Amino acid sequence: MPMLTHAQIWAALDRLAARAGLSPSGLAKRAGLDPTTFNKSKRVTADGRARWPSTESVAKSLDAAGASVGEFVALIADNGHAAARAIPLIALARAGNSGYFDDAGFPIGKGWDAVNFLIEDEHAFALQISGDSMQPAYRHGTIIIVSPAAPVRRGDRVVVKTRDSEVMAKELKRKNAKQIELKSLNPDDPDRMLPMADVLWTGRIVWASQ
Repeated sequence: MPMLTHAQIWAALDRLAARAGLSPSGLAKRAGLDPTTFNKSKRVTADGRARWPSTESVAKSLDAAGASVGEFVALIADNGHAAARAIPLIALARAGNSGYFDDAGFPIGKGWDAVNFLIEDEHAFALQISGDSMQPAYRHGTIIIVSPAAPVRRGDRVVVKTRDSEVMAKELKRKNAKQIELKSLNPDDPDRMLPMADVLWTGRIVWASQ
């Protein structure tokens, strides 16, 4: 069996960060590590020897990215495409229409396209952004991958569907049993505060195509 290389492990961490919509330093910070932990300058010692990420830093990064060990192994293998599969894709503007989701936020019915992506969540789906209303976070044509199974934390980008069939992509500011507060991705748009009774489901955005 081939030995894992230094380059493969670091490339997998880079892909893990990108899948979570973060830079390597952003992933390290979210994982509670020094933001420079995964910097390219830290991957080689002063005398030119390869420096490997610690098991602890990888474990914390997987937890921060909502990924499993199996997903990380797949990111190592074959440039991260070993376990890619087709997941449902639809325009965000159409996602509020009836017949596309059940009450748990799982994609159902017809009218979906598909996109290949590496993810273990069997209920994951993709939404395509149209227009410029979410700039600078997302441009026209950006595809976002949403995982209903991924844990959601403060600061995560999420997709929320309300009982009024409104579907929105926002950043989670805070959430409790009574209400959820969402920060708009476009600084010109107001933030939203919704009673939890009005929210059907919330899914974490785990990757974006830009």
